[in-house]
Parts: sequence; C-alpha cells; structure tokens
Amino acid sequence: MFIARADTPHGEIALRQRAGVTELVVNGVFAMDSAEVTSELALADAAGRPPGRVLVGGLGLGYTAARLLDAGAELVRIVELAEPLVAWARAGLTEQLGRVASDPRADLLVADIADAIRDAEPGWDAILLDVDNGPSFLIHDHNARVYSSGLLTRCLSLLNPTGCLVVWCEAASPDLETTLRRLAREVELITVGVTREGRSFDYALYRASGLRKG
Repeated sequence: MFIARADTPHGEIALRQRAGVTELVVNGVFAMDSAEVTSELALADAAGRPPGRVLVGGLGLGYTAARLLDAGAELVRIVELAEPLVAWARAGLTEQLGRVASDPRADLLVADIADAIRDAEPGWDAILLDVDNGPSFLIHDHNARVYSSGLLTRCLSLLNPTGCLVVWCEAASPDLETTLRRLAREVELITVGVTREGRSFDYALYRASGLRKG
C-alpha cells in the first residue's frame, strides 16, 4: 500500500507500507526501509560524540537524523533533493519523519547536496553523505559529482579541525577510497554487516578527516 507518491524532476518518489514496514522507493528502485536501519544508525554514530553541528546529505526515512538528534546534536541540517519527501516529513506521514521535522534543531533544506555544499559556510563537526547507493550503483546519474574529488575536497575544507566526512556506500568502493586517501590525512573504512530477507552482505562507510595541503 502506498502512503504517498509523487513525481519530481528526477523521477518518482514513493513511501510504501508493507506488513508494518515503511519503504522508500526512488525511481522504482528500493532505497531503504524501516526494518533494517543498522547502517543508517552507524552513519550517524560515525560523526562522533557529541555530534555538534552536522550537515547531512539525504533525508531517507529520517533514521540518521533522529540518531544525531538523540545523541545531543546542536544542529542537524538535512539537505534533500526531493521536495515531496520533505513535505511528507513536515506533514508527519511517518512517525520518524515527523519527529525529525518537528525538532527545532533540525533544519530541512530542499536542494541538491552538491549545490548546498558549494554554498555552505565552514565550521561543521561532521558532513554525512547518504544521497545515493555510492559511486558504483547510482539511482540518479547526476549524483556522480557527489563522489568527485572536487566536491569531496570542498567537504573536507568545511570541517572544523577535528571534524569528519562520512560517505555511505552500498558496497566497498576502492576508487572512492583511493580518492579520499589522496585528499585526506586519515581515512577509515567502516564495514556494516546486515541481513535482509535471508541474505547477508556488507555496507561501507568511508570516514575521512584532515584535508591534505598542496
């Protein structure tokens, strides 16, 4: 059963309910559901404690943002490309999305994350990117620039001295890791094992800090 669905300039986005589980579907491709959110929570945890000021690319079903808020974040700015998803959050179509949207520390912004990062002010304690499945399996082709050296450099330059950039991927990406190691002083691969419908596999989080000079 569809809770809501809408067309956007980048394709259809939908919230679907099945057997008590909420699913987010983008362009006909399953993006995430409420049954297995281990990696979304791990993404928030990788920001460190306390989270401070965090810029998040991608709203999803709100689990990463909610985890940050629960951990005492000062500000969570969530940049989401799909305007209907933000509208559904503000309308409280799911409990989790509504909880995030109603928190005064959450700043929901409808924009392309690449444009938002280009225009962002410095001083972030963490930047978390979960806007697609990673560079090897894109839902939206235009998101390839999210994983470019230029945008990743910009992210690192916006961080406080102890801040970190964390990139979510549906699988390990050696090319992304190589790019990050060229740009950042420290890079860590965090593997998040999950089991879904009887299948076990690993998601990957790349945590980078310290912009290399020169």
